Amino acid sequence: MKTLSIKSLAIALLVMLGSIKSYAQISKAEIIATGLTCSMCSNAINKQLKSMTEVDSISTDLNTNTFTVYFKKDVALQPKVLKNAVEKAGFFVGSMVLTMKVDPQKLENNTLKIADGTFVFIDSKNPVSGNEAAYQVIDKGFVTQKAYKKLSKTYSNQPSYAVENENDYHLKTI
Repeated sequence: MKTLSIKSLAIALLVMLGSIKSYAQISKAEIIATGLTCSMCSNAINKQLKSMTEVDSISTDLNTNTFTVYFKKDVALQPKVLKNAVEKAGFFVGSMVLTMKVDPQKLENNTLKIADGTFVFIDSKNPVSGNEAAYQVIDKGFVTQKAYKKLSKTYSNQPSYAVENENDYHLKTI
C-alpha cells in the first residue's frame, strides 16, 4: 500500500514537471552585448554563458557582438540568468530576443507564469500559438538605456511595465 502511494506521487510529480516545461520552452536566445572593444571581451561573455548547465551551444558574431545561445531540451530558464552572466563578464545586454513556443491555453490576459517568472506579452499581437516564435525582452537591463526611455513612454499605460519587477519579463513579438 505504501509503495503504491509513493509511485503515484512520483508519477504525479513527473507529469506536473513535464507540463511546466512544455508550455514555454525557450530554445534559443540572441543577445547583443554592449561595451565590447575586442575579441577578449567577447571571449569573457562566451565563457560565462558556456559555464551555464542549461546551455547546449553558443555561436558568436564578432561584427555585431551577438551571442546566439542554444539551450538543452526540457530546461526551464529565466532571462535574468542570461543577463546576469553577461554582466558578470563585465558587460551589458543591449538586446535580447528569445525564441520559444507558447501554449495559448496557458495564457491568461496575455500573461504566462513560469516558475518564479511572469512573461507579459505587451504588444497588440497575441503570442504566436503552437509554433516557435521570436520575442524581444523590452525591460530595463535587456535593452539599451536610450531604448528603455523610449519604450517606457510607449508602454506607460501598462502598469506592470512601470514597476520594473525583476521577475516580470515584458515581451514584444518580432
